[in-house]
Amino acid sequence: MPRLRGIKGKEAIKVFVKAGGIEKKGKGDHVNVKMPNGQIITIPNSKEIKIGLLKAAIRKAGVTEEEFMRLLK
Repeated sequence: MPRLRGIKGKEAIKVFVKAGGIEKKGKGDHVNVKMPNGQIITIPNSKEIKIGLLKAAIRKAGVTEEEFMRLLK
């Protein structure tokens, strides 16, 4: 399994939507994704997400890192 790396915000948003999230508008260039577990994840749309923010968003979404990497492909 490849290691988790920093990815662009647009790619992360697509993965969270594939995982069952609903994309909603946020402030500025941020996008809110409401996950099936009720959590709302805020992702910056225009730049690369660093690994710490990405791991926190994955944990908050209730998705494993392995599942996230699988959906990223």
